[in-house]
Amino acid sequence: MQRDQEGHEEHGHENDRHENESHENESHENDGLRGRLVRTGVELVNAEGAQTLSLREIARRAGVSHGAPRRHFPTHLDLLSAIARQGFAELSARVADGDREDAGPRERIALLAAVYLDYAGSRRGMYELMFRHDLLESGRLGLRGTSLPLFARLAELVARVRPDADPVTTAGALWANLHGIAQLWHWGSLRLATGGTDPAPLLAAALDAHLGPAEPAP
Repeated sequence: MQRDQEGHEEHGHENDRHENESHENESHENDGLRGRLVRTGVELVNAEGAQTLSLREIARRAGVSHGAPRRHFPTHLDLLSAIARQGFAELSARVADGDREDAGPRERIALLAAVYLDYAGSRRGMYELMFRHDLLESGRLGLRGTSLPLFARLAELVARVRPDADPVTTAGALWANLHGIAQLWHWGSLRLATGGTDPAPLLAAALDAHLGPAEPAP
């Protein structure tokens, strides 16, 4: 009888082991599908723009049925938010790579702003997706929280350059100015109005307007 009991216990442990392995395999498979959908969306938005990001098209490009994304993203906004999070991660990485901690705060703001404008131009579709108000307002996948650290970095640097001003308000005004330059340059309006071929002078003017003129190099 004891052997029978031991046999049942061993059989039970074996079943538990197979069940755990099955759950682990299913988890890896699900993570793989979720990641593939997000990567496909990132590739699609970078190549063809935000307007192409339908659930059906992402599923088709990923090689799955059009209903498959619903297993991981209950709504279209959920999937778009996951794709936009990758954009914020890439932009943050570029800012970190371009930053120079040995530089003064104003120069670091100039570096951040230049990276921001370059990203807006080189990742046009992703840039538009990242700042869609419906995604940010929905709060899906903590997207707003993902976007805040970059603004906090800007505000912290502004506080060091303009201790006399409210850093959040000044950083917000500067960001709005940068966003306007990015949009109007992309649309061609600024090039038409100014006759310029490079947004760098506009960036310098925006920095002077919000931070004051840069100190002359020694």
